[in-house]
Amino acid sequence: MSEDLFSSAANDRLSAPLAEQLRPQTPDEVIGQQHLLGAGKPLRLAFESGQPHSMILWGPPGVGKTTLARMMATQFQCEFIALSAVFSGIKEVREAVAQAEMWRGQGRRTILFVDEIHRFNKAQQDGFLPFVESGLLTFIGATTENPSFELNSALLSRASVYVLKSLDEAEMGQLFDRASEQALAGLSFDATARERLTGLADGDARRLLNLLEQIRTAARTAGIVAVDGEFIEKTVAQSLRRFDKGGDAFYDQISALHKSVRGSSPDGALYWLTRMLDGGADPRYLARRIIRMAWEDIGLADPRAVQLANDAAETYERLGSPEGELALGQAVIYLAVAAKSNAGYNAYNAARAFVSKDSSRPVPNHLRNAPTKLMKELGHGHAYRYAHDEPEAYAAGESYLPDGMAEPGWYKPTPRGLEGQIGQKLVHLRELDKQAKK
Repeated sequence: MSEDLFSSAANDRLSAPLAEQLRPQTPDEVIGQQHLLGAGKPLRLAFESGQPHSMILWGPPGVGKTTLARMMATQFQCEFIALSAVFSGIKEVREAVAQAEMWRGQGRRTILFVDEIHRFNKAQQDGFLPFVESGLLTFIGATTENPSFELNSALLSRASVYVLKSLDEAEMGQLFDRASEQALAGLSFDATARERLTGLADGDARRLLNLLEQIRTAARTAGIVAVDGEFIEKTVAQSLRRFDKGGDAFYDQISALHKSVRGSSPDGALYWLTRMLDGGADPRYLARRIIRMAWEDIGLADPRAVQLANDAAETYERLGSPEGELALGQAVIYLAVAAKSNAGYNAYNAARAFVSKDSSRPVPNHLRNAPTKLMKELGHGHAYRYAHDEPEAYAAGESYLPDGMAEPGWYKPTPRGLEGQIGQKLVHLRELDKQAKK
């Protein structure tokens, strides 16, 4: 494994960065990615086959792309060459090919790992094809960008694409516990400290381990063994440019952005958005939050807001930074000035709460499906009124809830924006219901 610039002998692991010390060595040690590494899943089957194949590992930073590539070299007993498309060019690729040819002459296989493969241009990407096709090397590319947009179709056709996901809250907790047990002996963390650190890491395993390493050093310097949330604020949050330029906590800034949109302040929304982008926050994370704001605080008062938020997220995926961030900026402006309503949000939550506590009520006969003669004989669909055949295309007085269930009135439209018109229509339909029951 002589060309892996990041590998180190076992006796050097304790002096290596925490992320290197805790790097998994086998698939069973990997935290997360169980949709790929669980029993019977694609990468698990690849490991069990013993036969490496070319692939693209697509996912956000810190989810294990490099770890999986190195693990494959170990599991398949291949030599490993690691390149970064940021720092490498044709010269380095040629040197890697020459090394692979030498190893093949010695009966050894080679895995060539290229990090940030999307940084290579079309000609550089095409340069790998003949060596992949000839079997000289197994190609593994890692990218944080959508391969459909960033990689050549010829390269994609010769490699399997595996999508890696950010670690969820439970998985980040597992990683936190592993680090505490194996490398942070003598330090204890209260619940607030743990929550702040995993929140700041935002699903990025490497970032969490780097934060823990920073805390370990700060704690030793301060001579403390019990780490609380206040210590995190003083030693990490105030200096963590990625999410906290200026000292404000990351989730406080997200809260400020959301509340500025809800409060119809375009300038406030723009300030917090650009503040977070300047601090290094992941624009994709912000795009997801912007979409949520559109559904939660605007909803049916202006359905265009949701479409525009989705379009902004897609634009960012196509353009990346910094060009794609303009779309996010215009999205928050629109959301801030749009009519506001949380009626749909409240109605959905009320319905969820009701269903979670209620019994499983049967579907009334008139609403049941009746595709067969037997079902019709059993009364399925009997007396169903086809709304399109009714005046105003509305079956006045009809009920669409389970028998015996009162109208809950969960959805209460506001008088703002399009929802004002929706409210007027519902008032009219309820009046038709009253007349029908007379």
